[in-house]
Amino acid sequence: MDVFAVPFMGRALAELVLLGLVCGPIGFFVLTRRLSFTADALTHTVLPGVVIGFLAGGTTGLVAGALLAALLTAVALTLITRRGGVTDDAATAVLLTAMFAIGVALVSRKPSYTADLTAFLFGRLLTVSPAQLAETAVLALLILAGLAPLSRALLFRAFDPAGAAAAGYRVFRLDLGLNLLVALVVVAAVQAVGTILVVALLVVPPAAARLLTTRPIPLVLVATALILATAPLGLWLSWTASVDHGIPLGAAPTVVLLLVLTYLLALPLAALRRVRAGGEGRLGSQDAALSGRRVPAGRDVSLGSPGRARSAGRTPAGNGGGKRELVG
Repeated sequence: MDVFAVPFMGRALAELVLLGLVCGPIGFFVLTRRLSFTADALTHTVLPGVVIGFLAGGTTGLVAGALLAALLTAVALTLITRRGGVTDDAATAVLLTAMFAIGVALVSRKPSYTADLTAFLFGRLLTVSPAQLAETAVLALLILAGLAPLSRALLFRAFDPAGAAAAGYRVFRLDLGLNLLVALVVVAAVQAVGTILVVALLVVPPAAARLLTTRPIPLVLVATALILATAPLGLWLSWTASVDHGIPLGAAPTVVLLLVLTYLLALPLAALRRVRAGGEGRLGSQDAALSGRRVPAGRDVSLGSPGRARSAGRTPAGNGGGKRELVG
């Protein structure tokens, strides 16, 4: 029997494919900007919006409430981390705990809402409806359309914020744009995988891909491919365990665990790359010494860990400082 011929399994797979297409690219910027905690905060701060949306319109109001709360949180995070008198992680933690506490307080007033909001926390991947699938598709298109014109500027800002500002980019607007895109991803994924697991789709695939390559475009492609590969496998394992063997196994957690497994499998490959890169660097230095050639100053012949940002040469004064690149 073809598992994905079953309508709800087909919709679950389509949902994960749509999420993979946006989580791969957005997750790359979350990783390079070290915004994992911010992404996690966004997944939790939408809770008050979800509760209010549920109170106002039932299950049909969940997305609207989550969207409003996510957008407000994205703006607040950008403003606080830019102008606040505390560190970024402290400001993020304050906003996270405050918003989440408001959501819990609202939930506690109506115990009957607990079951529906539990689905918000953990997701219901196998009950995705055609309407929810259409909502995810629309959000995915908005996210990709918003990312396309900003990708080059966001990449510049991620590795050289001072240079980006000197080049005329509005760093604040870029930060706000990225936070808004992350917020939209959270809203798109929240009904399928829940707030607790959505951060895994944003962080784990690019982290695993980062161990295999350090160049931006291949990293995005690998991260996206990991989600697209683990999605059908995770759904199939969940179906097989639950239906054929009577072992209850959640679909969304299975997919996330497979992603974590790919990360663990990539660790020894990354270690092997470091060893090979270090050996090649030492051989290059020895060859230069034996031939009487001097190794140019500033050249990194040891390479060290893969993907470490290093200087790619000197630029004349006034050009925004040294250019940085990812090396593999």
